[in-house]
Amino acid sequence: MLLIINNVVKLDTELNLIKIADGAADNWRFLSDTLVPGQGVELLDYFHACDHLNEAMEAAYGKDSATAVAKYQEYKSRLKNEMGGIEKVINTLKYHSQKNPNNKKLATELDYFRNNRHRMQYAQALKSNYPIGSGVTEATCKTLVTQRMKCAGMRWNIKGGQGVLTARSLIQSDLFDNGWDVLAKTYIEKIKLPENVIPFRKK
Repeated sequence: MLLIINNVVKLDTELNLIKIADGAADNWRFLSDTLVPGQGVELLDYFHACDHLNEAMEAAYGKDSATAVAKYQEYKSRLKNEMGGIEKVINTLKYHSQKNPNNKKLATELDYFRNNRHRMQYAQALKSNYPIGSGVTEATCKTLVTQRMKCAGMRWNIKGGQGVLTARSLIQSDLFDNGWDVLAKTYIEKIKLPENVIPFRKK
């Protein structure tokens, strides 16, 4: 699958590659360093970001307080809809963190937004008609992988499982012919027949 994605991106120069995931470091090591390195737009799933924003506002204003709820709604909208909204989130969390230097939760959430600020340009992404959530991808993981690979008694090695998923993904995307063209150009092997081949007799 990785080979196909890399080849498709190289062949189709007009294709927009959007890399979306939550903030887990191993996700971004793969997406940034392995999947077409240096290309594509990286976006941290907006709804994961909102979960962290809610945690931050509760740390700043008190869990379940009316102010925390109101501030969460305000900055949730800013983060999504305003150019540079992430900087406004960081600035307000920085202010509260400086006021409460012993609030470890607030400091942790501030670091989260700082570390992922380059992946939280949501207003720009929406302006470009890019998705900002990973829900479609997660649903695809279920219909593409789970339903096919996790039936009772199934066991897979990497090569066998990848072969099944490569074909399945092309079929479900109605791109089998295009994908086969890529594979045919990539995997070409000269066939050498053994010397002692006996032809079948014709009736």
